[in-house]
Amino acid sequence: MPKLLSEYDYIIVGAGPAGCLLANRLSADPAVSVLLLEAGGRDNHLWIHIPVGYLFCIGNPRTDWCYKTEPEPGLNGRSLGYPRGKVLGGSSSINGMIYMRGQASDYDAWAAAGNTGWAWKDVLPLFIKSENHHGGASEYHGHQGEWRVETQRLHWLLLDDFRQAAAQAGIPTVDDFNTGDNEGCSYFQVNQKRGVRWNASKAFLAPIRKRSNLTVLTGAEVQTLNLQERSVTGVCLRYQGEVLDIAARREVILCAGAIGSPALLQRSGIGPRELLESHGVPVRHELTGVGENLQDHLQLRLVYRVSGVETLNQMASTLMGKARMAWRYALDRSGPLAMAPSQLGAFAKSDPSQTSANLQYHVQPLSLERFGEPLHAFPAFTASVCNLRPKSRGRVQIASDDPRQPPLIQPNYLSHPEDLAVAADAIRLTRRIAASSALAQYQPEEYLPGANLTSEADLAQAAAQIGTTIFHPVGTCAMGQGPDAVVDEQLRVHGLSGIRVADASIMPSITSGNTCSPTLMIAEKLASLLTP
Repeated sequence: MPKLLSEYDYIIVGAGPAGCLLANRLSADPAVSVLLLEAGGRDNHLWIHIPVGYLFCIGNPRTDWCYKTEPEPGLNGRSLGYPRGKVLGGSSSINGMIYMRGQASDYDAWAAAGNTGWAWKDVLPLFIKSENHHGGASEYHGHQGEWRVETQRLHWLLLDDFRQAAAQAGIPTVDDFNTGDNEGCSYFQVNQKRGVRWNASKAFLAPIRKRSNLTVLTGAEVQTLNLQERSVTGVCLRYQGEVLDIAARREVILCAGAIGSPALLQRSGIGPRELLESHGVPVRHELTGVGENLQDHLQLRLVYRVSGVETLNQMASTLMGKARMAWRYALDRSGPLAMAPSQLGAFAKSDPSQTSANLQYHVQPLSLERFGEPLHAFPAFTASVCNLRPKSRGRVQIASDDPRQPPLIQPNYLSHPEDLAVAADAIRLTRRIAASSALAQYQPEEYLPGANLTSEADLAQAAAQIGTTIFHPVGTCAMGQGPDAVVDEQLRVHGLSGIRVADASIMPSITSGNTCSPTLMIAEKLASLLTP
C-alpha cells in the first residue's frame, strides 16, 4: 500500500487519459507532490491488452462502470448501455484504439467563441508533443512522445473493396485523417504497440511509477470536494473502508470524464440550484451549466449480408477458426485478435451544403445485434455511420447525494430535427456505397435496418431502431464565458479557486471524430499552463 500523506500539491481525480498524462507531466518536477486517484481497479485484465478484447471489456463490471442511459424518446424509448472505463487508463483501456484528432475547424470554432489559445494552430503542437508516430516526425506528427500510433496489422479484402466503393460514391481515398481535414476514406491508425493495446496507463504512468513524488491509488472513490468559502481545498474520499480528507496545497484537478466530473461537482454542492436542492445537497456554488450540454456521437449500424468473401463471423464460428486466430496472435501479434473494433474509416458530407465532412464511418468485417452479444451466424459487414456535429443536447444529473448511485444520463439523441435529417441522409449514402460496383461481387443484402424502409418517416424510424452510442460523451463542464459555461479558457471553474477540470467534459462542442486523443490534448494544454 502506498504511503498516503495528508496533503499534496496537486490532487488529480480520475486516472483516465487526461489524469494519466497530467500525473506524468506534473510529477516531472521533483519538488511537486502529486496524488492520482482512480475509483476503479488496475488495468491487469488480459482482455484489456489484446485488441479484440474490447468485446469482453465493454459491459464487464470488472472493466466498465456499466452505466445506462435513461429511456430515450428519440430511440423508441430504448435505454442504452453507456460504457466508461473502470480501470487505470480509463476508457482508453476499453475503447476502439482509434487515433483521431478531429478537424481544424473544431478548434478554431472554440477559439472564435472566446476561448483564447484553443485554435488549431495552438493545439496542433500539443497533439504532436505527446505523439509517438510510427512514421516519425513530420509537419503534423511527432515521435518523441508517449502516445504510440501505428498502422493496423490486418487487412481484409472486403474492406479494401469497400474503400473502392466509397471512392465510387465520391469519398476520396486518403492516407492520413489527422492533418486538419479528415474527409476521405482510409484505414484507421491505432493506439497499439506491436499488436497490443497502448492505453494511457502504459503510455504515461508505467514509465514514471517509481517517482517518489507521485502516489497512485486505485479503489479510491472521491465522495465530495472540500470547500472553504469559494475555494476548493481538497477531497473527501473512501479508500480501503476508510473515509479520508486529503488537502491540496495548490489545486484539485478533475479528470473523471464527461459523466464523473459533473456528478462530483454536483455532489459537492456545485451546480444547478434546483437539482441540488431536490437531492438535499447544500448549494455551495450555483453554476447552472454543470451537467448540461451533453453531446455524443450516435452511430447507425447498418448491417449487410454478403457472400463469397471472408468475414470474422465465419472465422470465429468454429473451434478451428478460433484456434487459427489464437495461433496467429501468439506467433506475431497479428490476425483478427489484433483488430481494433473498426479497421476502415471514412469521413464524408451528408449533403453538398456541408462545409466539411459531417459523417464518420466505422466499417467492420463482422456483425452482431449489439455489443456483448455473439456474432451473427452469417457472413456480413457493418457500416456504422455517425453524425459528427449533432445538434441534440442532453444532460448528466446525480440521482441522489449517494456517490454509489450512478448518475442519470439523458443524451436526448435525435431530439433536434436537423439530426433526424442527417440520419436519413447517412442511411441513403450508405446504401449508395453498398450498391457500388466494387461490392457487387459480394451481393450485399441489407439486413439492418431493412431495404424496404425508404420514406423520410421510415428512415427516421430506422435511425431510432438501430442508433446506439459510439461512446464519445463530452461537453458537460463546457469551456466558455456565457452563463452556462463551467470553466474558462484556462480550465478554472468559474467563481471558484483551487479547482480545474481537464477532460472531455470541457469541450464546448464535440470534435469531429473519436474523442480519446483530443482529451489527451486537453490535459497537455493544462500541463503547459501549470508548468510554464
